Amino acid sequence: MSAADALLDAVCGITPVARDADGPVFREPWEAEAFAMAVALNEAGLFTWSEWAEALSQEIRRAQAAGDPDLGDSYYHHWLAALERLVAEKGVAAPEALAERCAAWDRAARATPHGRPILLENDPLAPA
Repeated sequence: MSAADALLDAVCGITPVARDADGPVFREPWEAEAFAMAVALNEAGLFTWSEWAEALSQEIRRAQAAGDPDLGDSYYHHWLAALERLVAEKGVAAPEALAERCAAWDRAARATPHGRPILLENDPLAPA
């Protein structure tokens, strides 16, 4: 069983991941990247699949309590929130550092002309 299949088995009881004959299906590239990060961080020993499943289920419950209608379109937002929380809890990156990096990417995206690759260097506040 591949790590990706093990991850799917671990979280299928929480919220199903869309699959086709070739494996998981993602609506946006960032969803696949978030999925791959979870697999890589598990393989690196940062967390177990049980820890991951618990963190993801907590994020989903939090979002539902805050009014998320749970239609499936926000699933990977919960996935990313769980990743960010585990990375912070395990001391890999402080929540402030994650928030600043997110803000830097947002600024870079807004400063990048349409059709051009978004690069962190495009952040107007990036050091020269």
